[in-house]
Amino acid sequence: MSLPRSLTRSLAVAAAAGALLATASIAPASAGGKGGEEGLGHYRGVVTAKGGIWLRERPDRSNRQVRFVKQGEQVSIYCKTSGDAVRGNPVWYLLTNGTWAWGSARYIANVGPVPRSC
Repeated sequence: MSLPRSLTRSLAVAAAAGALLATASIAPASAGGKGGEEGLGHYRGVVTAKGGIWLRERPDRSNRQVRFVKQGEQVSIYCKTSGDAVRGNPVWYLLTNGTWAWGSARYIANVGPVPRSC
């Protein structure tokens, strides 16, 4: 006995949609554009540095500056890693706001759970 064609098609569409949603929730978007980046930051933070901070290309203070973020601005954090210690704190966050860039955790306060490791 076989399933009716419409039921088979519906099940296939549902399975494909479920697979697409599962993939989208774990795969990062391209680093270049803004499309889709808002949903990527599973973690949130707020910039606490007086005046703001420069985000970097890599988790290293001597690396190229990519973008400036003002004090009090909310940021989306993708993950954390170790890098150059900034005032004793070696943790850096990979941020997804408009540009994929690294910010020192010394100047970004978590809002909610601690970000996962990269």
